[in-house]
Amino acid sequence: MSRSTRAILVHFAAGAALAAPAAARPAVHEIPADVTVFAFVRPEGRRLRLLVRVPLDAIRDIDFPQRGPGYLALDGIGPLLRDAARLWIADYIEIREGDRRLNGGRVLEARISLPSDRSFVEWDAALAHVTGPPLATGTELVLQQALLDVLIEYPIAADTSAFSIHPALAHLGIRTTTVLRFRPPSGTERAFEYTGDPGLVRLDPRWHHAFLRFVRLGFLHILDGLDHLLFVLCLVIPFRRLRPLAVIVTAFTIAHSITLVAAATGLAPTALWFPPLVEMLIALSILWLAFENIVGPRRTVGGAAPGTPPAGFQLRHRWLLAFGFGLVHGFGFSFALRDSLQFAGSHLATSLLAFNVGVELGQLLVVVAAIPLLDALFRRVVAERAGTILLSALVGHTAWHWMTERFAEVRQFEFTWPALDAALLAGLLRGLMLLLIVLGVVWLLGGMFGRLLQPARGGAGAAGAGS
Repeated sequence: MSRSTRAILVHFAAGAALAAPAAARPAVHEIPADVTVFAFVRPEGRRLRLLVRVPLDAIRDIDFPQRGPGYLALDGIGPLLRDAARLWIADYIEIREGDRRLNGGRVLEARISLPSDRSFVEWDAALAHVTGPPLATGTELVLQQALLDVLIEYPIAADTSAFSIHPALAHLGIRTTTVLRFRPPSGTERAFEYTGDPGLVRLDPRWHHAFLRFVRLGFLHILDGLDHLLFVLCLVIPFRRLRPLAVIVTAFTIAHSITLVAAATGLAPTALWFPPLVEMLIALSILWLAFENIVGPRRTVGGAAPGTPPAGFQLRHRWLLAFGFGLVHGFGFSFALRDSLQFAGSHLATSLLAFNVGVELGQLLVVVAAIPLLDALFRRVVAERAGTILLSALVGHTAWHWMTERFAEVRQFEFTWPALDAALLAGLLRGLMLLLIVLGVVWLLGGMFGRLLQPARGGAGAAGAGS
């Protein structure tokens, strides 16, 4: 029977079940809230085999035969399971060998398993289970507890090719978590765990694949993160000229790069209270800058150009502030990056660099867009001082609410003094190492920025003297 004929028969059977009187048919079950999918991918010779396990409850619109008080009728259910595996699993999975999409994938096995079965912990046990004898037809198992195990096979040119997979299985549940393991011929298994649809996953990515993926990730993260955008906006409002902005944004970039790398290499705390604490401090950083923009700047008189750093507003103070808060924002970036590093393959350093490049491109886009908009606003709509106060007050109000909400979350944790042991000593040494790195970078930046801004300081001082 052809694939199209089987699909028509399955849909016809489902439609007939739905058209039957309510008392004569089982209730159509809803989309499961949480679904966990286990999958193995292994190329061998001229074939690639894919093992998938999903809860049978995630397969909807198919009337599986039942007997007695709701038990699955396992005799003769095999063909229906294969059709369900094709319609709900195989048709939603795209596998590529190089740049070529693999076609002709066949569902070789599809069978029901007990919820107590633990064979999908590793490849050999899972394959032996799926290709072994099925459950006895008299097994008493309800649909909501059953598991569907599927073996799909694809023809390939060589098992040493570069493979990628797009497992679009998010439709199986409201929240679908997939645990995917790839086992190349070398035997070094690579594991992935993600929620929803991850897009195209390079199972053994080359460096340029990892670079492009993480540049995109960093760029989208800075544009999606409203708190980071508001922080950059607060940096831009009083400094809308290239030289001071270059100094401030560079300090922020270097700082968040340090803590991002530190978190990725295990130098950051791993306690549960650390992420909400960082989020609270990020809100505090926005509130602090907004407050400084309101009470700190004093515009010079005598025809100072728009965007000129105000007299008495220390540029050194602002770049140091941007550097300090940049350390906090770097930890925030690391939380977004942490779950994505599994897609880096063996290119951790390349991926970290690419993520930073993406973040900087996003920041550059924000700065380039904000400068002319602010200049136009201050020239045509509202005076610069009043506009600075108004914008900063709006940003500060938002940051204040964020900070109080996140502080309430931090207060839910019970902090206890750690035990004096080797783990504490190792953590202190890691923290000391990070502190020394930060102090060294601040010293280097102080010298570099001091020479770079020497003419600007003199000009700002002269302008202040003439006010």
